[in-house]
Amino acid sequence: MRYAETGFNLEVDLSTGQTEKVPSDPRDTELYLGGQGVAAKILFERVPPDTDAFSPDNLLIFSACLLVGTPAPGANRTVVNTFSPQTNLMSHSLFGGFFGPELKFAGYDRIIIKGKAPDLVYLYIHNDTVEIRDATHLRGKGTTETQDLLKAELKDQRVQVAAIGLAGENRVYMASIDHNHASASRGVGVIMGDKRLKAIAVRGTRDLNIARPAEMFELSQALHRKIGEGDGNGDWMAVDEDDSFHHNHFAWGNARTRRKNYWSEELQERWTRWKYDHMDRQTGCFNCPKKCRNVINWPGGRRFGYKCFGKDTYHMAAFLELDFTYEILGVAQEYGLDSYSTPQVIAFALELLEAGILTDADFPEMPADSRGRFFYLLEKIVRREGIGDVLADSVSQAAKRIGRGAEAYDHNTTKKFEQLPIKLGKLNPAYFLMIATGEKMSITQIEGSFPQDPLPTQEQREEFVSKWEAPPDEKFKQYFLDWKKRDDISDEATCEIVDWNEAMHYIDDSTGLCGFVSSFRGQFGGGVAYHMNNIPQMISHATGMPMDKARLWKTFQRIRTLVRAVNTRRGLRRKDERPPEDHWAVRNEEYEQALLSKYYAFKGWNSEGIPTRQTLEGLDLAYAADDLERRAILQADGNLAAGKPATGTGQDQARTGELQ
Repeated sequence: MRYAETGFNLEVDLSTGQTEKVPSDPRDTELYLGGQGVAAKILFERVPPDTDAFSPDNLLIFSACLLVGTPAPGANRTVVNTFSPQTNLMSHSLFGGFFGPELKFAGYDRIIIKGKAPDLVYLYIHNDTVEIRDATHLRGKGTTETQDLLKAELKDQRVQVAAIGLAGENRVYMASIDHNHASASRGVGVIMGDKRLKAIAVRGTRDLNIARPAEMFELSQALHRKIGEGDGNGDWMAVDEDDSFHHNHFAWGNARTRRKNYWSEELQERWTRWKYDHMDRQTGCFNCPKKCRNVINWPGGRRFGYKCFGKDTYHMAAFLELDFTYEILGVAQEYGLDSYSTPQVIAFALELLEAGILTDADFPEMPADSRGRFFYLLEKIVRREGIGDVLADSVSQAAKRIGRGAEAYDHNTTKKFEQLPIKLGKLNPAYFLMIATGEKMSITQIEGSFPQDPLPTQEQREEFVSKWEAPPDEKFKQYFLDWKKRDDISDEATCEIVDWNEAMHYIDDSTGLCGFVSSFRGQFGGGVAYHMNNIPQMISHATGMPMDKARLWKTFQRIRTLVRAVNTRRGLRRKDERPPEDHWAVRNEEYEQALLSKYYAFKGWNSEGIPTRQTLEGLDLAYAADDLERRAILQADGNLAAGKPATGTGQDQARTGELQ
């Protein structure tokens, strides 16, 4: 009997219309847990590295992670993986809500989708009933509108739906997949649209077996109380009205301008009034006592939900206030657009207009005011009309298509993906490595266990570590105690800190734990629910597998290294691992490259960032080493890199400079 998982994958071929329930290999669970870990193995084995992202052979994988659907509180994440046309690398995304647990209750751990439908379809799953149904009546419908229509059509309000909007249908690179005001971004919505899959509707009524139910229930109850009763878990930004951190320190416009003293008490009072005067409710996810999502009903639009920094991105890019975000965010979410990257794309276009690289002729009948311009460009992008067809390919790809010096304005991307608009003074070495080498395309998917900055006094640092439960080893407490200046920390400590930060996220994204009760909250000290010291026990109770901290850490290393192998096989090299040049005002190229080399060596990668055979074999990944050598990416000694750098799709190359 399989525990915590169903033991089955659902294989869907949209080209042939065939579906099949296929038993999964329990050995994969032992080695990769689930979620992103197993998905990385599937992508490595089944998608050749020269496969174009828009090929029918590219896979789109929805995974209900290992602990999803079990009593473990906060374990509700659905992970979505594919290959991105924007980066040519593996896309990683995830969303909360209720979809993943429902998929487990229907009898599946993941859905593996290949091919392309001849026209728009949706996938209906109800236990063993699996049907590919016509969705042409949903063409152009919004994300929540589609969810509502399918629940009515299926006559079941308990059906859980994940859907794309018009952005996904039109293969906009910033398209997201949305479910209950939660969204999966970073390169997955565009592939769902390319496959002409409008939505997945799932309903499940089956039980999920637990290896040691009494022990797991006792541990889960204790963690449920810890999450619900304290302030060490959940998205504090849902209830904290002081947002001076983002507005005073993050950059506005096209990630250029810092407004250090922008925030004020009067502004906070006004924005708080706008929020609570128009907030319907706060909602949470499956089996979690926290309510981290604010649902807003703004006059003239559909209700929408947001969490975290998502409420700030549009008005900061437009140099406006919160009321503008409340006006545009509901529209953008219905279209299925990522709220982190899309505002940067629009601000990038307006900066090119100001610089004279684009002209008024590229923006016919565009309003003169900032609000009107953002709405104008949003519509152009979603419909791929005029300049919107170029901008829909993201900042980096659009800059290549435009030419005429536009590439110089592509200043806030890494690996061709838009980064958070953070512009700081002195370099934080750990953040340099995380942004440079991260393969989840957003610092929010890497940071979170170790604090971002040191505390000013020894007394404060000592008090902090005295209550800090998250560190997997006492050495991390000592690193923090010894850390006095942001840019002054040993290389050894830096490498260890980055590794720990990534470990927690890779474990979360394979088990389904929400980062706000795990990987993202360790940095604040105190009582975060999940950490490396108790997750092994939860996994063992759920699955019956032997698990301890050392075994779990090796599992993280295996998954992380496999993802690196997946991407280096597609061309990722050292030259691609550069944070935005203006991310920090004070830079030292010699130091940064030396640190990068030390980190590569620490991870067991060669000078190009490719895992060596010794590293791969030590992590039970000899098959990956064999493949990399066969393709001449690794030489037999494991030290020399070959192969071509990542170049993007042939379509991207053909478009370069087309507006010159």
